[in-house]
Amino acid sequence: MSKIIAISNQKGGVGKTTTAVNLAASLSVLEKKTLLVDLDSQGNATTGMGIDKRDIEYSVFDFILKGEEGGNETPESVSFDKIIRKPGYSSANDFIHVMPSNQDLVSLEYELYKMIAREYRLRDALQEVRDRYDYIIIDCPPSLSILTLNAMAAADSVLIPIQCEFYALEGLAELLNTIRTVQKTLNKNLQIEGALLTMYDSRLNLSKQVSREVKEYFKEKTFQTVVFRNVKLSEAPSSGKPILEYDIVSTGSENYFQLAEEIIKADGKEKPTSASPRP
Repeated sequence: MSKIIAISNQKGGVGKTTTAVNLAASLSVLEKKTLLVDLDSQGNATTGMGIDKRDIEYSVFDFILKGEEGGNETPESVSFDKIIRKPGYSSANDFIHVMPSNQDLVSLEYELYKMIAREYRLRDALQEVRDRYDYIIIDCPPSLSILTLNAMAAADSVLIPIQCEFYALEGLAELLNTIRTVQKTLNKNLQIEGALLTMYDSRLNLSKQVSREVKEYFKEKTFQTVVFRNVKLSEAPSSGKPILEYDIVSTGSENYFQLAEEIIKADGKEKPTSASPRP
């Protein structure tokens, strides 16, 4: 049975999609069967994995609407295997799949609001396939919407990327209140996977201050791994590759590989000793 991790923060520009893409890729390099679910209508995780959104016939939209009117085909005939894609970069291994997103997802919220038990649509759909994977990573939209609630209702835990800048903690209380509400009403087993410091610059006092505040608040739920500000990490999405494929010796590559190792270790899942991001 896989572990489902939702990557969520309603504040944009904190490294949410970067974390989803690169954590999924790093887990696959560590030979963990991984599914990346792009639940953001912008589809940035999809393009970040080298998949052209114009070439997508079926998407997460069809997966969630399976069995309902409104899909792009007779819903029952859109199988999971027709929806998932291998990443588009040439060196992608067999341990990773992507459930892509495109503009169809814009109308999904409207469709969900017409349904009974709408918050559980993603959870129920994933139940049928989660035993295929070790990890399912969900890239949530940058808002506390019905799609985000679907992700949290389906997830075992929430990973919260926090940018090391002035407004880093703005809106965090609202996100944590949402998580607590979900725990009380939709998913009593939902945990906080951890807070991940992103875009950290050790030269700046502000980064150090944000780091102290996050560690004081989240305590042991703060990841030991810190994602440093890194030019290569910013460039990688434009190439349609995760950082491990774009520049394997970069700081960003090392950071996300360490994050994957930290999560695997915390889960008590033995990690292969032969896998390494280093050449």
